[in-house]
Amino acid sequence: MNVFWFIPTHGDSRYLGVTTGGREVNTPYLQQIAQAVDNLGFTGALLPTGRSCEDAWVVASSLIPVTSRMKFLVAVRPGIMSPTNAARMAATFDRLSNGRLLINVVTGGDPVELAGDGIHLSHQERYELTDEYLTIWKDLMEKGEANYSGTHLEVSGAKQLYPPVQKPYPPLYFGGSSEIGQQIAADHVDVYLTWGEPPKQVEEKIKAVKKLAEERGRKLRFGLRLHVIVRETEQEAWDAANNLIKYVDDDMIASSQEVFSRMDSVGQKRMSELHRGRRDHLEIRPNLWAGVGLVRGGAGTALVGDPETVAKRMKEYEDIGIETFILSGYPHLEEAYRVSELLFPHLNLEGMRPSSIVSPFGEIMANNILPQKKAVR
Repeated sequence: MNVFWFIPTHGDSRYLGVTTGGREVNTPYLQQIAQAVDNLGFTGALLPTGRSCEDAWVVASSLIPVTSRMKFLVAVRPGIMSPTNAARMAATFDRLSNGRLLINVVTGGDPVELAGDGIHLSHQERYELTDEYLTIWKDLMEKGEANYSGTHLEVSGAKQLYPPVQKPYPPLYFGGSSEIGQQIAADHVDVYLTWGEPPKQVEEKIKAVKKLAEERGRKLRFGLRLHVIVRETEQEAWDAANNLIKYVDDDMIASSQEVFSRMDSVGQKRMSELHRGRRDHLEIRPNLWAGVGLVRGGAGTALVGDPETVAKRMKEYEDIGIETFILSGYPHLEEAYRVSELLFPHLNLEGMRPSSIVSPFGEIMANNILPQKKAVR
């Protein structure tokens, strides 16, 4: 199992919907979160993209020198970035980070925001563009050159002079719940991502995408993007979940849901349908809570519970084919430590480094008595 964290370039807070408990997202704070990810056992971190975020490539580049092992999952945007320029950026980042780049392919799902970026294509057309885009991008990264003439894109004599460290190119991650989105995944990507829907819905999606990939002679890996609220006891976890939305009122929910309703993202529609903008049934499955999605787009669910329970729920997803979890929690610095300290001992994590016996975790008592290790149930 690989567990990623999240770099909150769109803001961070103790509470959703208000400035109370909010904190400035500046260079020192981003570095603190990145260094926590780098040292606590996470595989890496996702950097979000969109007009509400600081630019993901600039932020990720600034964090290379203060980290040594974490991977950066950074977005390319078909239609906003040219495939040739995106290939050069990716190759440069991959070399300067010594092979620590992962690519998140984001087609986009908000027509209003996309129009502001100069993209005036239908949902279907955007995915057709993504198909052409990835064909060019992959040729450049793998072969060093590309010639392509399609409906939306045309390049002639494109060259990639500096290759990436990772071969044939940094792994491609992608999420698309629509039929054409799943076809793009089957044709091009390495890891298919979905938001945190109930396991049965996730399993149906995995089976559909896996079948499409097998028909093309390809094999994909699968990942899940959701929030997590883990505490020592179940009650403490649910108290923290309710506390996160304590200031969210009906007007905030209505305004947020109105924005989400204009989006043509199938994944966003599926997220919104889990709670329908109502507070009365947010636990949509045992320990799967949809409260975040009342006011936040994209990933709107969280696993809530004590460490043993959250690990059990993650393993249920693992059993249906999920091997990568991209988690987040508010505020992201403190929650990164909670996840590492409470949850990680209950997971079979890939590449997890054992703690040092020379410098044990915890405070030494009476100057020479080492802290005792608590048994993991």
